[in-house]
Order: sequence, then structure tokens, then C-alpha cells
Amino acid sequence: MKPRHEILILDFGSQYTQLIARRIRECRVYCQIVPFNVSLDAARQRPLSGVVLSGGPMSVLHPDSPVCDPGVFELGVPVLGICYGLQLTARLLGGEVRQGTCREYGRAAIRRVGPSPLLDGVPEETVVWMSHGDDVRRLPPGFHAAAVSDQAVAAAEHPERRWYGLQFHPEVAHTREGARILRNFLFTICGCRRSWSLASFAGEQVRRIREQVGDGQVICALSGGVDSTVAATLVHQAVGRQQLCLFVDNGLLRQAEFTAVLERYRQLELNVLPVDAARRFLDALAGVADPEAKRKIIGQLFIEVFEAEARKLGRVDFLVQGTLYPDVIESVSVRGPSAVIKSHHNVGGLPDRMNLKLIEPLRELFKDEVRRLGRRLGIPDTFIQRQPFPGPGLAVRHLGPVTPEGLDILRRADGIVLDEIRAAGLYAKLWQSFAVLLPVRSVGVMGDERTYEYTVAVRAVKSEDGMTADWVRLPYAVLERISTRIVNEVHGVNRVVYDISTKPPSTIEWE
Repeated sequence: MKPRHEILILDFGSQYTQLIARRIRECRVYCQIVPFNVSLDAARQRPLSGVVLSGGPMSVLHPDSPVCDPGVFELGVPVLGICYGLQLTARLLGGEVRQGTCREYGRAAIRRVGPSPLLDGVPEETVVWMSHGDDVRRLPPGFHAAAVSDQAVAAAEHPERRWYGLQFHPEVAHTREGARILRNFLFTICGCRRSWSLASFAGEQVRRIREQVGDGQVICALSGGVDSTVAATLVHQAVGRQQLCLFVDNGLLRQAEFTAVLERYRQLELNVLPVDAARRFLDALAGVADPEAKRKIIGQLFIEVFEAEARKLGRVDFLVQGTLYPDVIESVSVRGPSAVIKSHHNVGGLPDRMNLKLIEPLRELFKDEVRRLGRRLGIPDTFIQRQPFPGPGLAVRHLGPVTPEGLDILRRADGIVLDEIRAAGLYAKLWQSFAVLLPVRSVGVMGDERTYEYTVAVRAVKSEDGMTADWVRLPYAVLERISTRIVNEVHGVNRVVYDISTKPPSTIEWE
């Protein structure tokens, strides 16, 4: 049954496009992301309640910038342009956009300058998340400013035609009133109703997987984390014993992790086969320092291992992966011209030609949504509450060429970080907490003797979805215990530093 209300999101390549969808889904409203150049005939076939124009990495002033069909404003439903979407709205409807004299990136203060249904309930002054170099200098006919920052028009609207625009990103958690603004658009302006849920999503995915697989055979790549476990469980509900799960030891797991995770999997009904490929991965990574090269090597090897195991099993048609949307939008331009931040081993790191067809039932979800879905599926908290661990494992936390010595140092340091985080009762409260081995040696003194040893960085962040993250103000006593233990217990380290970078501009992982 088709949803009665649907929001169509035109993707111009923003790293936040799927975050818009997530915020809309949090309001239990169905939405679809489509390319910016979607056919309007196709759009008219949808039960549309509104259209959102996303942000994007390009300038609307660039001759090759993406442009949607102007007919989107004549579909008879409200339109909301966000960042690039506002600037494009201005250009298409007769306004003027110029390169800004001062760029706005990060938090910014805005103030309302008049009544607005979009900003109803928003304080006269509030803080938003900006990310733009261009700004609207002249609004199109019929538009008026609803809010301004010190640098530019922050919100504009044409209430008679129900066209709206925001220079800031309401979908980002740093925009204090972002959720309220989106609710105003969905319910007050578009007249949507709350009808979408994860339960309906799960049911639809099970139906699609069953149709896709038919009588085929499936292998699933398990990592020990919540993503692959939830994906495997969904597929198991769809095709049962037609799925065989593979848990690969790539030599890049944390201390004693392979054995511990394998034991936890035995508690589930999934059919799991352990595969020892550690030597193969470590040999391939020898001497490789570039992080993109690491990710692509690891992605290639995973596929080769899966295909080799598939050949042993006989006929296997499909490969299941726990790919999430943050992996996708940082890796490749799936729907729009988004910038590549880093290739994830399971997305941008995949080989161009594969013998197995991919099944990625979680590709459109964020981590917190996957966790909620996992609980609905009855998966134990030992999987649900596990902090994210990168698919390439310690290879992207061991900066520079991966060595057995470096991995040993990193494993022991990382184990201490997690021990102390758990002892402080913080593990479940953090998005991620881990150690990074830096290719940096520094002078120290231990036992009245000079040392020249490695530096370990400690990283702890909080996040809702992995798209943005803040560094955690860990108690000094916890940091002191971590530092003291690492220097005392991990031979080869004489210095510990703490990473206080946010995402953006940094990423959560260092590579």
C-alpha cells in the first residue's frame, strides 16, 4: 500500500542529504531521495505532499552546477530549499546569488525579522549550522526575508506559493530549532500525517529480499557489529537457511575479538562459518601508507575471500553487507554529485567487477535507526550497544604502514582505553572511544633514561548518527588513568594525546 503522504528530496550532492531524510523519518513521515534531475512526470506519479531541495558541494554560480527542472515549483506542493537549495531557488525564480564577502561555516546566530509559518515557535534569536560561501543578495519577486544572520539572508519565503528557503541546515543537530522548523514544514505547511515506522521498513525489506533472492543462495559478511548482525537477521527472516554467514579474521581486529565475537554469534540462530584470512590481509597491506589504498586493498580482499568461500560452497548468488548510509555518502556519489570523503571498504573500496550480487538492506539507514531496528528484531544488547568499529579494522587506526609491532601496540593501548571507559560507566554513553597509533616518535624520560618512542592518540566522541560528532569532555581522572596505564603497560609508547576535534571539519576515524 502506498503511503498517503510523501516528501520528495532532490539530492544535489550534500553530505547531509540523507540526514534530511532521517529527520523526516523521525517525524514518521515517508520520504524518498531522488537525483536532482528526476523526471517530473515520475514525480507527479507519487503521492506528494512536499519537495525538499538539498544542499550541495558546488556553487550555483559555477557553469556546471546541478540544476533541477524549474517545473518542480509548479507541482502544486510546498517546496523547501536548504542551503544550495535556497540559492538555486533564488536563481531559478529571478533572484540574485553572489559569492559571499565572508563565508559562514559552523555555528552562527540568526534573528527573525517577521512572522513565518516555517519559523513558528522559533525564538527571535537562535543558533544554526551554516555551511556556505555564496549567499542570496536579492530575493526573487514575491519573496521576503524571514530571518537573517550577520552575513546573509538566513530564511526566505513566498507564503502565497508555499515556497520556502533556508541558508542554514535544519537537519544538523547543531541547529537548535532545526527539528521544530522541519516539523513546521511537514505538518503545518505540507499537511503530512505520522504514518511511517521502522516496523513498516523492516516488513518492506523482508518482502524485497525474498523477491530478490528467490531460490538463490546467500552468504553474509559478519563483522561482529550491529550493522552486519541486523542485516543478517533481516535476511534470515526473509530466506532462512538459504543464508550462510561468514565471520572473517582479517588480522585487523581488536584484542581477542575474533574468539569473543564468534562465541556471541553462536547464541543466535544464524549459521556462522569462521574464516581465518589474517595472513593474507597483512601481507597485502605491507608497506602501504596511503589510507585510500588501505581501504581499497581491504575491500578487494574481503570480496576475494567471500567469493573463494562461495566457490567452496557451490552455487552462491548473493552477498549481504551491513552497509549504512554514512558509508555511502562519504564514499561515492550514489544519487547526486556528492564529494568523496573517504572510501569505505564495503562501498568505494569494492572492486569494479564482482561475481556476487549485493544485498544491502540497511543502506538507507543511520546507526541509531539500525539499533532501534535490531531491538525490534530481538537482537541482544551485546550487539546492539557495541560501539561502531570500522570495517577495515585497526588498519585505519594504525597510521602509516601496518606492521605486526604497531598492531600489537595499538591493540594493547586500545584495550586499555575501552577498559577504563567501561570502568567509568561511559561505554554506552559514547558513540566511539578508541586509540590511534601515530607514526610519530618523541623524546621522553623513563627511569631517568632517555626514550624515543611512539605516540598514542585517544579519541572519544558523541554523536547521534555519525554524520556530525563532538569530542567528549572525559573526566580528567579517566584521562589520567588511560594515559598512565598506556605508558606503563604498553612498551614502545611514551606519550598519550587526546583528540579534541569535532566532525566536521575532522572525521571520527583518523583515516
